[in-house]
Amino acid sequence: MPLLGRAAVAMWWDMASAMRTEFEDWHSHEYFPERMGIPGFLRGSRWASAAGSEAFFVMYELDAWETLTSPHYLARLNSPTPWSTKMMPHHRNMVRSQCRVLESYGGGIANGMMTLRLSPVADKAEHLLAYLRATLSDIPQRPGGTGAHLLQTETPAAAMTREQQIRGGDGVADWIVLVSGYDAAALANVAASRLDAASLGDAGAQPGHIAAHYNLRFAISKSDLAG
Repeated sequence: MPLLGRAAVAMWWDMASAMRTEFEDWHSHEYFPERMGIPGFLRGSRWASAAGSEAFFVMYELDAWETLTSPHYLARLNSPTPWSTKMMPHHRNMVRSQCRVLESYGGGIANGMMTLRLSPVADKAEHLLAYLRATLSDIPQRPGGTGAHLLQTETPAAAMTREQQIRGGDGVADWIVLVSGYDAAALANVAASRLDAASLGDAGAQPGHIAAHYNLRFAISKSDLAG
């Protein structure tokens, strides 16, 4: 798999500029290493808004969907550290989706990422899936592109965790498209020509998809913790 595993946690939130320095310190030096110490967590990456807004996108790549309800993960979610407890209320407009990986093409980590949140029209899911498969499989071979992935939210049955309670609850996406590349113009072209509102609507997507562009800030994998 180009993504490391068959499941993922995809998250979006806003972080006030005044909190950004401490947030990235905590997230890089405590939170990410803590998550990578959980069995089944393979890689985490943090991305900041390419437009300079307060938005972040964060993704964890997991070995299997069952990791989402593992005792090790739930223990961490329900026992946040003092620093995590301090930072959680500052995650504004939080969207947290626990996903299966439906399709994944390309590989590696580039400096740019476009995220797209969408939902299919009820009777056109298969048509939309076929369109996205054809579109995404082609992107990594194009100049400027490196990877393209399709995730589908499947929230496990579990009680609200302590972290969610501190944040006040989280929103949830449905289908998620991720397109990565080393050329911002190439990503913008894909967004404007093949993943635009008209093309997605013709393929069977509901109106109102949410697209955003991000730049890589930090990535860490389980192997980075060795020793």
